[in-house]
Amino acid sequence: MSKKSKQQLENNKLNKRLRHAVGDAINDFNMIENGDKIMVCLSGGKDSYALLDILRQLQASAPIDFELVAVNLDQKQPGFPEHILPEYLESIGVPYRIVEEDTYSIVKRVIEEGKTTCSLCSRLRRGVLYRVAKELGCTKIALGHHRDDILQTMFLNMFYGGKLKAMPPKLVSDNGEHIVIRPLAYVKEKDLERYAELKQFPIIPCNLCGSQPNLQRQVIKEMLQDWDKRFPGRIESMFSALQNVVPSHLADTELFDFTGLVRGQTLKHGGDTAFDSETVPARFSDGLSENDSEITLSPPTPKKVINILASKPKTA
Repeated sequence: MSKKSKQQLENNKLNKRLRHAVGDAINDFNMIENGDKIMVCLSGGKDSYALLDILRQLQASAPIDFELVAVNLDQKQPGFPEHILPEYLESIGVPYRIVEEDTYSIVKRVIEEGKTTCSLCSRLRRGVLYRVAKELGCTKIALGHHRDDILQTMFLNMFYGGKLKAMPPKLVSDNGEHIVIRPLAYVKEKDLERYAELKQFPIIPCNLCGSQPNLQRQVIKEMLQDWDKRFPGRIESMFSALQNVVPSHLADTELFDFTGLVRGQTLKHGGDTAFDSETVPARFSDGLSENDSEITLSPPTPKKVINILASKPKTA
């Protein structure tokens, strides 16, 4: 197989993987229904371009009918290339609307120089988009947040907000009038980066926050990227955890009736244990095997805990 053919095969696999991931998220959370008019929020970044592109592919093959309309908010940032998005959207034949609102001046006036602008900028932008969705008669608002965004938000809320909270794939808007969906919820950011290069989307950088390298979100992002390199599978496991929440084993009295617990009560997720069954290298499994294959252990007894912790690789 030639190098060109191999590349084409990889490109096809990437496209198929993204379509399946988006399709799975849409099905799992019932994001799109027959007759929906979906406002796709297009920022000019790789994520929203990919979102629109994949939704258009699914629209062509889906067994239901739904409309797409792309909406961009021109926040009047200095040097913003106003022609790029209209030209792109006209070239692919997608209905669109460009909304001009000078939120940039508001953010610069209100936020002290050097402080994070993202929070206020996001709230102002979201308010405008809610209004436009109502004007256009849209039933859903699609945002381009992906799996990594969701995990980053979880850690931001844990570290700085004291909440176990992330971005949900589907939720009612702040004003209660719209359903917000995130069809890229199962998609990896690195796949979106490759897809943007493949499709050669005309990317527009965000100049407003581009001069803020020490943003808390950026720090969290770098932490997760480091984990992904050093511990393959950790990111996938953490995202799976968001879909396997066990209220009886946390500490939120509003989610679980701790005060009403009685002896002999059967709980959905079982009673108290040190931790769930783990998969560990067999060389740390209390002598059950001498090879390095992985085995699944039940929660260890105190003796096993001592043996596991005491086991150390032999030095040369």
